[in-house]
Amino acid sequence: MRTTVDIPDPLYRELKGKAASEGRSVKELILRSVEQELKSHRSRAKGRVSLPIVRSKRPGSLDLDNAKIFEIIPFP
Repeated sequence: MRTTVDIPDPLYRELKGKAASEGRSVKELILRSVEQELKSHRSRAKGRVSLPIVRSKRPGSLDLDNAKIFEIIPFP
């Protein structure tokens, strides 16, 4: 697919210099950057969230206030 992106002149000069110093084309550098961005986004999206489990002698009901929560769950 072909697309058009407006890159400010100073940024493009820097991009072109970096590509030249790496022996790559500007296109290769842009595509590599886009792939890395999408890859990092996918890995963040798949991460599991670990919620704290609060044990109770009577499952289904807990009488908690903020002080008790801070005793049970270690906060940074």
